[in-house]
Amino acid sequence: METDAQRIRELADGLASGLAGATDDEVAAALAESVTSLRRLADVVERRSDALAATGRLAPVEVVVPVLGVDGCSAGWVGALLEPGAPRPRIVVAPTIADLVAMVRESTGIRVVAIDIPIGLPDNTIRQADVLARQALPGKASSIFSTLTRSAYAAATRLEADSVNRGLVGQGVGAQAFALRDKIVEVDAWLRTRPTVTVLEVHPEVSFAAMTGAPITASKKTDEGRDQRLAALAAGGIPRPSVLQGQGYAVDDVLDACAVAWSAARHASGLARPLPDPPEVFSDGIPAAIWA
Repeated sequence: METDAQRIRELADGLASGLAGATDDEVAAALAESVTSLRRLADVVERRSDALAATGRLAPVEVVVPVLGVDGCSAGWVGALLEPGAPRPRIVVAPTIADLVAMVRESTGIRVVAIDIPIGLPDNTIRQADVLARQALPGKASSIFSTLTRSAYAAATRLEADSVNRGLVGQGVGAQAFALRDKIVEVDAWLRTRPTVTVLEVHPEVSFAAMTGAPITASKKTDEGRDQRLAALAAGGIPRPSVLQGQGYAVDDVLDACAVAWSAARHASGLARPLPDPPEVFSDGIPAAIWA
């Protein structure tokens, strides 16, 4: 069976053949650059496939374009910025998701923004993204909260949201799930401004499980859990950030943002996969999937 790497090389060979007939110097230069990029991507895909077959772990990520991984925190949002050639993630903080992305874009042309928050809200069903993410985390499934319906998030109180959600999907609303309401609504509103970057939903525990080949069961709030996640990130190609905590954000917030950035970098290289595949689309028209 033909592999992804083989298909990419065939595409590169096809473009290379097209160079022979190119008479415009600018077109020829663009084609040559595309061929080089595709062949480099094929090498990356092949190395990752070999590593996965040999160890059960994905190969370290290669940052080919600037990407931002984002996690919620008490200060608002904390981001881990990965850039080609940078020695380690750069940690940035802002009160709103719009402010965070705008601040980063002032100095960096980020291509992908990945966020640890539900994106694509269901109307009257349970999201398959949540169901499949739980299945991918045996022993850690409780870290995935069920995304409420859009109508439930529109409710002003947890009691009202509970009544709405039970009527639509037969599930109540827990305190922890409702605590995410404001941030979910914020990101949903920001997406409707049509930001000119690719925006993905990523769950850090799904990303850590993909890095290591199995879920990390130790709590991220403990020293053991922190050390295991730092080791997973290092093995996954993400060096330890120079800053792990600060005013309004904790160590686990930063590590989660780094894990989310890892998946963003994989997406930029064409290696990330969505749960489900293809993503679901509800009435809001926003693809709903968790990427890793």
